Amino acid sequence: MSAIETDRATLLGEPHHDGSELYVEATDDAATVRLRTSGIEPAGVRYVVDGEPRVAEAVADGEGWWRATVPTAAPRTNYRWLLTGGDLGYGWLNGTGVVDHDIPDDDDFVLTRDPGGPDWHLDSVVYQIFPDRFASSGLDVAAPEWAIPRAWDDPPTGRGPETPFEWFGGDLRGIEERLDYIESLGANVVYLTPIFPAGSTHRYDSTTFESVDPLLGGDEAFGSLARAAHARGMRVVGDLTLNHTGDGHEWFAAARDGGAERDFYLFGDDGDYVSWLGVSSLPKLDWRSAELRKRMDGVIRHWLDAGLDGWRIDVANMTGRDRETDVNHEVARAARAAVGDALLVAEHNHDSRADLQGGSWHGTMNYPGFTLPVWCWLRAEGTEHPFLGLPVPIPRFAGRQSVATMRAFRAGVPWPQILHSWLLLDSHDTARFRTVTGSRDRQLVGVGLQMTMPGVPMIFAGDELGLEGDWGEDARRTMPWDRPDSWDKELLGEYRRLTSLRRSHGALARGGIRYAHVGEDAIAYLRETREERLLCLAARADHAPIRLPLDSLEANELETLYGVDATVLDGDAILPADGPAFSVWKLERSPRG
Repeated sequence: MSAIETDRATLLGEPHHDGSELYVEATDDAATVRLRTSGIEPAGVRYVVDGEPRVAEAVADGEGWWRATVPTAAPRTNYRWLLTGGDLGYGWLNGTGVVDHDIPDDDDFVLTRDPGGPDWHLDSVVYQIFPDRFASSGLDVAAPEWAIPRAWDDPPTGRGPETPFEWFGGDLRGIEERLDYIESLGANVVYLTPIFPAGSTHRYDSTTFESVDPLLGGDEAFGSLARAAHARGMRVVGDLTLNHTGDGHEWFAAARDGGAERDFYLFGDDGDYVSWLGVSSLPKLDWRSAELRKRMDGVIRHWLDAGLDGWRIDVANMTGRDRETDVNHEVARAARAAVGDALLVAEHNHDSRADLQGGSWHGTMNYPGFTLPVWCWLRAEGTEHPFLGLPVPIPRFAGRQSVATMRAFRAGVPWPQILHSWLLLDSHDTARFRTVTGSRDRQLVGVGLQMTMPGVPMIFAGDELGLEGDWGEDARRTMPWDRPDSWDKELLGEYRRLTSLRRSHGALARGGIRYAHVGEDAIAYLRETREERLLCLAARADHAPIRLPLDSLEANELETLYGVDATVLDGDAILPADGPAFSVWKLERSPRG
C-alpha cells in the first residue's frame, strides 16, 4: 500500500457546526442552526434559557444536513448538538468537537445579539508599530531627563535598568512618511502602541491623556498622520491603558495631594497604593469611581473624534480586578458604549472566553488560542524560549495538539468575537517569530496560518523583513531603513502575496472553518462561505501526501491561489508532501462535475 493510499482518510465526514453564515441564520427572536454530518444523526439541539436546558428538534435539511430552531430571547444563548447513531451511539458536538460523554456548558456554541465590531475590521490586516523604533523624521526635540539617547542602528540593551528609557527617536511624522511602504505590504490598519506623554519609551506609564507626546511630534503630528492614513483608506488604532496610569500622571499627583482623584486609584488603609504587578511606577485604577468612568469616557471619545478608528486596551484582563473587587465586565461594557461604531480590542494573554460574551470587547489579541499553539508547532528544534511568564520552554506540539488548543480557545466564544480577535505571531511583548522558528520557511508557514485562520491578522512591524529578537525588549529593534541589504526580500515578497490573498477573499475574512486532515506535520482545513470555498494546507516538514476524496470536498477542480499545485487523480485531490510549505486552493465544481 502506497503512502498516498495510507493517508486517504479525511475528517470532512465528521459532524460539523460553527457560527458562520453556512450554519447560523439569526432573526430578532430565533436562530436556525444547521449541522453537516454523515452517518451520525442529531437527536436535537440542547440550549439554555433562564438557566434551564431545553432541546429543540432537529429535522433533515437536504442530503447530509440537519437544522433546528433555537429561540434567542436572551442576549446570549448556549447550545450544542445531541448526536446519536453510527459508531458513536451517543455523544455531543460542541465548540471543541465531538465527545462521547456528558459535558458542562462552558465549551458550547454561543448565539449572541451582539453584531460584533465594525465590518471594515474583518477586511483588515493590522500593522503594529512601536513608535520609538519604527521611523524618525529627524524631529528637533530635546531629550527629557529620563531618556537615554541611542543611535538608530544600536541594538536595544534588552535587559537592565536602562531598558525602559532607551530613546531611539522614532516619531509620528516618520510613520506618515512610511505609509507608502505599509500600504505596499498590504496592511490597511496601523496600530500604534501608546502615544501619550510618559516617563519611558514604551509609554504605558502615561502622565496625561490630554495630548500626544511632544517627542512624537505632538497633537499636530498625530492629526497629520490620521488624515494621511484616512486619505489612503487606512485606519489608525490607538493603545489605551484602563488598568493603570504612570505615577507621574496628573491624576495621580492630585490623588496623592488628597484631591477628588484619590478615588481614581486603589489605596490601602496604610495610605500606600496598589500598583500593576507590584511595579511602583504603575498605580492601579479603581473603577468603582463614577468620576473615573466619566473621565475615561471623555478620553476615549476625544481621541476617536481627533482621528482614531478604535482602541486596543492594554492588560484588559486585569482591568477593574483586584482581589475581592471585580468590575471588569462593567468597565468593558462602558468602554464599548464609549467607542460607538469604532473598534475595541482587548489585550488578554490567557483564557479570555469569559470576557468575550457579547456587549463588551469586540475581540482580543489571541495569544493562547493562536500564537502559542503556532509557536509550539513551528518552533525550531532545541529552542529555549518561554512564553509569557511560563517557567519552562515552550513544548513541541504535533498538529493534533495545536489544533486542539485552537479549537479549545474558540469554544464558548460568540462567532463575531472570534472573527474580530487578532491573530498574531508575535508582538512588542514577545520574542520575534523568526527567532522562534529559526527559518524563513517555517516563518512563512506561520504567516500562512495567520492570514487564513478565523480572525484578523496583526503583523508586528519588522517581521516582514526577518527581524529577530529573543524576548520582548530585544524584539523592539529599530527598522533598518538605511540597511536594505539586511532585509529578507524574499520573505517580504511572500508577506505581500499572503496579505493580498487575505484581503481578496471573503471566505478568509468571514468564513467558517472545517478541518480536512490533522497529522503530526501537516494540517489541512477549509474556509467556507456561501459564495466561496478555499482549502489550505500548512506543513512544517515533509510528510506523506494527503489524499482527499473530491466528493468530500464537493469539488472537482482545485485552482492554486498560493503555493504549489495539487493533483487530481482517480476522484481524489492529492495534496503536495513537501514541507515546510503553505498552499491555498480555491475549490470549484465545473459543469462537467
